[in-house]
Amino acid sequence: MEKIFGGAVVPTLFKLAILSFVVGLVFAIFGIDPVDLWKEFGSTIERAWTLVFDAIIWGWKYAVLGAIVVLPVWIIYRLFLVVSRPKS
Repeated sequence: MEKIFGGAVVPTLFKLAILSFVVGLVFAIFGIDPVDLWKEFGSTIERAWTLVFDAIIWGWKYAVLGAIVVLPVWIIYRLFLVVSRPKS
């Protein structure tokens, strides 16, 4: 029986229950209903795909915005270290 479960049965069932709860919670946050998930499987995958790419686009905008400030400061810092390094 342990070969089927990949280890002891009770801890594996407990891990599966916790993982199922977390996945259900994530689905609830994104407004995915289990009945709709089953009925409209194809469109649910499309909605999930859209959500992922919307999140990537949202994050990309803020990463670029931060890079506009961070990269010049980093370059100035690195140049300052090179210039202020004592010559041997």
